[in-house]
Amino acid sequence: MEHNARVEPAPDGGAARFGEEAWQKLVSFSEMLSAEGELRGLVGPRELERLWTRHILNSTAVCEFLPDSGLVADVGSGAGFPGIVLAIVRPDLRFDLIETMERRTDWLDHVKQELDLANVRVIRSRAEDMPKRYAADVVTARAVAALKKLIPWTLPLLKPGGHLAALKGQRAEQEIQDAHSQLMKFNAQRADVYDVDVWGSDEGTRVLLVEKMK
Repeated sequence: MEHNARVEPAPDGGAARFGEEAWQKLVSFSEMLSAEGELRGLVGPRELERLWTRHILNSTAVCEFLPDSGLVADVGSGAGFPGIVLAIVRPDLRFDLIETMERRTDWLDHVKQELDLANVRVIRSRAEDMPKRYAADVVTARAVAALKKLIPWTLPLLKPGGHLAALKGQRAEQEIQDAHSQLMKFNAQRADVYDVDVWGSDEGTRVLLVEKMK
């Protein structure tokens, strides 16, 4: 696939960090986004210039909050951040990518087929319309909504004792304060913010972790 000159190059050492197979799939994913992402309205032209540091590598920060086994639900998967990235890096886990827009689910299905991601299921649905019996070990979200909106969408999808891992910015603590009533209503046991170093990037990130009562 022809490389788009505007796209940030992949960092060195990725195969050693993530394994050869996973790294090649991450590179292929970046190439697919480079070739089709802007045309499909998935990423803006300026985002291609920081595709690795701001999006792909940033998504890997959630890895340390994933379970040893089980089901991860990624709400509002969009172009595939963090869901596709996490599914590549953790092929031992099952991932449901939940997205409402048809053009985005078409893209996610396309990526799933091209990269042979057998551990991925793409679901076109709003999170709040998922079956009441649905029960994930972890729910992930990135650039979807403020926590007070995320809570009623995501905590009902979790098993008791499961947790929401949301990539957030500098206002994460304020979002927790703003979501106090929602956290109480939807049986959250605790909410914490973690500063996470991102491999291959000078930019760290923050993960807001909300645990559901057991």
